[in-house]
Amino acid sequence: MANPLPVKVGAECPHCGFKQMEYAAAKSSICRQCGRSFSPFTPKPGLKLRTREETPASESSSILGRFEDFWKRQRSSVIECFECKRKQQVCGAATSTICPACSAHIDLRDYKITSAFSRSIRTRGDVHLTGRGDLASSSVVCQCALIEGRLRGNLHCDDTATINYSGKMPGRISARHIIVDRKADIHCFRSLRAGSIEIRGKMSGEIIAQTMVTVHKKGSLEGDVTARAITVEKGGMFSGQLVIGQVGLTQGELLQEKEPAAATVPESTFPETAPQPLQAT
Repeated sequence: MANPLPVKVGAECPHCGFKQMEYAAAKSSICRQCGRSFSPFTPKPGLKLRTREETPASESSSILGRFEDFWKRQRSSVIECFECKRKQQVCGAATSTICPACSAHIDLRDYKITSAFSRSIRTRGDVHLTGRGDLASSSVVCQCALIEGRLRGNLHCDDTATINYSGKMPGRISARHIIVDRKADIHCFRSLRAGSIEIRGKMSGEIIAQTMVTVHKKGSLEGDVTARAITVEKGGMFSGQLVIGQVGLTQGELLQEKEPAAATVPESTFPETAPQPLQAT
């Protein structure tokens, strides 16, 4: 009697999220997207995904609430391919898509991290690092991020990163806009790099901004700042060295394992004088 044909089922790469067909009896495989080895059917501990489709509708929700939920699902957004940078429009309820230009897989899911986690993430969705989370990934790329737990890895946001955490932060953060929230009290071992940064709580460490650094009322910033401009509101405080000039910042700097060379920061055009601390009045 002839042997039955082997059965193939869908498997997802834990490194990049690419889905491919594998034999049900397979113990290991190679991802056709990123080329890494993985176990196709091994459970993924330490990660809880919160996608748009997993939000249950309340039975007692009002008509307005149902309409808002329907509108969110029908709303579309424009996302950019990680590989070829081509932009396309996708449905608001989608959790993944394929680039029509290079056929690369694009993850659109939102990630909620509630425990120790060290796997790489690359998504056009959002990342929420909860108070019990411990993110040690070497590379996390997302749209927006809310940081309430310990960050020990590298995080890049295409839009806004909000920090609401108190304690030491050994990880590296890069974003278009960074907000240090009112309840935050952080000490950064690595520099924060962003287009613009708002300090509403307390922070100590180095800041490199392309445009503006703003220290709001009751905000406190201690450390070296390199930016085009800085604003300290009445009631806020800034103490440290200040360099005014243009700063080159690229996403590639986030993914480097070593610190950027000091030569990448242009020198100020002002005469050479000893830097003086600037403090709000």
